[in-house]
Amino acid sequence: MSPTLKADVLVVGGGTGGTAAAVQAARRGAKTILVSEFPWLGGMLTTAGVSAPDGNELAAFQTGLWGAFLGELQQRQPGGLDWGWVSFFTYDPRIGAEIFADWVKCLPNLQWISGQIAQDVLWEGNRISGVRFADFTVTAKITLDATELGDLLALGEVGHRWGWEFQAEWGEPSAPIASNDLTERYSVQAPTWVAIMQDFGEGAIAPEIPAPPVDNPDRFSDAWKDYTPEQFLNYGRLPGGLLMINWPIRGNDYGEGVDRLIGSKTSRQEFLQESLWHTQSFARFIQTKLGRRYGLAQNIFPISQIENQPNSSLLSAFALHPYYRESRRLRGISTVTEQDILPFVGAKVAKLPINSEGICETIAIGNYANDHHYPSGDIPLQPKSIRWGGRWTGTPFTIPYSALIPESTDGLLVCEKNISVSHIANGATRLQPVVMNIGQAAGMAAALCAEAGCQPRDLSVRVLQEALLQDAEARATVIPLFNLTLDRSDWLDRQRYYLDRPQAYPASGECPFPLSVKSDQKTGFLNESSVFEPRTLTFEPDFSVNPSGKTANTDSQFSGIFRRLSAQDWTLTLTSPASVASQTWQLVTLDSETDRFLHNCETEKPLTVSGRLNFAGAWLLAGAVALNG
Repeated sequence: MSPTLKADVLVVGGGTGGTAAAVQAARRGAKTILVSEFPWLGGMLTTAGVSAPDGNELAAFQTGLWGAFLGELQQRQPGGLDWGWVSFFTYDPRIGAEIFADWVKCLPNLQWISGQIAQDVLWEGNRISGVRFADFTVTAKITLDATELGDLLALGEVGHRWGWEFQAEWGEPSAPIASNDLTERYSVQAPTWVAIMQDFGEGAIAPEIPAPPVDNPDRFSDAWKDYTPEQFLNYGRLPGGLLMINWPIRGNDYGEGVDRLIGSKTSRQEFLQESLWHTQSFARFIQTKLGRRYGLAQNIFPISQIENQPNSSLLSAFALHPYYRESRRLRGISTVTEQDILPFVGAKVAKLPINSEGICETIAIGNYANDHHYPSGDIPLQPKSIRWGGRWTGTPFTIPYSALIPESTDGLLVCEKNISVSHIANGATRLQPVVMNIGQAAGMAAALCAEAGCQPRDLSVRVLQEALLQDAEARATVIPLFNLTLDRSDWLDRQRYYLDRPQAYPASGECPFPLSVKSDQKTGFLNESSVFEPRTLTFEPDFSVNPSGKTANTDSQFSGIFRRLSAQDWTLTLTSPASVASQTWQLVTLDSETDRFLHNCETEKPLTVSGRLNFAGAWLLAGAVALNG
């Protein structure tokens, strides 16, 4: 008879959300068991190989466990994170996996068991009381579905959705009115099986990538027709000459018969096999077209579990599973729809989620564009992108707590791409930082429920928000404001102010209060009459610039002539250091004060910039700026 383990919190799935949930629950003090299918933790950020995360890149949004993860990467990744142009943070996935493993090791009340898949859900009345695995059973006060495809929802027959909703459902402006060829062919967004290739250098001859049993290179014709080969390769360039292959244009997105993922075990295996072969075929196409200096990287991932694979020595270059962009999606107390992620009229931010009792329910933030992937074509989507910091980013939005709670089932929370969200809105809520934020909130909620002996639906969202805001190790922002970073002494006061007064949330996404804010001694609330005290911009000592294009964790100092091409479009023609003098770089920033300075700076002015060059994106990332002279 298999053993039964007991926990306060059981997390099923070791992906991005599940890892964050388990770490947060254990840090809160809950006895936590985390059961994962794979030998690495981190999901999209590691096991799926997407080590170029999108969204929540602005300094004010780098909070909670997401911010802590970035901080660890910046410390551990040799050469820094400025390598590709698809993201401001690209890294070796092995380092990401090390970070998560180290977090878990530090928590004696967190037991991690790998290599197990849920077999059955246990019930006590209307409450999920645990999960049975092949070799053991776990009973818990609260269970979290953190699987990549919402498998617990299906096993437990908990209400969920899969596929499209049409416009009549919620009035989403981008939802199709009726079924069409695209909705019939792809019920959800296409997954991508990521591979890591390597640039072995000029003159090198990498091992030939063999053709898979199904190989059709014609599928990849013109994959980078609008880019140079170098731009294509730099899309997902990682440190150490590694190249993340996750290319959406006639590349390795694969969605043929995607419904097989939620069918039988055999049909899922068939889809996975085809998806892996598709990526192998694309990698071979890249090598054939661009030369043998490019080949599959070695010893990146543990060997995939796909059965009957020839050339198994090559498999360490392929992620452990596909990058799933969409999952079964919970039918929750509330549902995030497209209207919830779009800017409200005249605003740069989305509205805050306020329930029928007037309570602001936000527990996680995101800002990525609404990005959908269908290999045979795109759908028109309402504009969500905005220019900020000299570049394109996305409208900030929030996730309500009630989107993590089933309509009627107790004992369960969700914390991956399986939250209660529409198919359309999933294009923005599915990204790594948002899911990590959701996982942290779900883990905190589960621990609080275990402490209080209550169900998730009965937990005060204000108690949850306060716990996230005041977490001892990773304080998490729940109200997105472009100019409110964790280092501000008034950060907590401002977060509370808008939670208590969501109707005052500024359409600009900027705190209208002066930057130095004092609390009213009688009420404890922010006082708008406080005095403005600008921060003095300072620079680190001057570091030399490596002409090879390699970056470092520390910023360097640059001088040049600032030019404004248009609103939020700036360049700097460098005058120093000598190694890059006369070069013109796009000037971008993730810092709100730098953004404000550049927004108001006159063109043709001489500037000194503390920042880092990104040779793949041809941008200079500015952390601080000042006028020369």
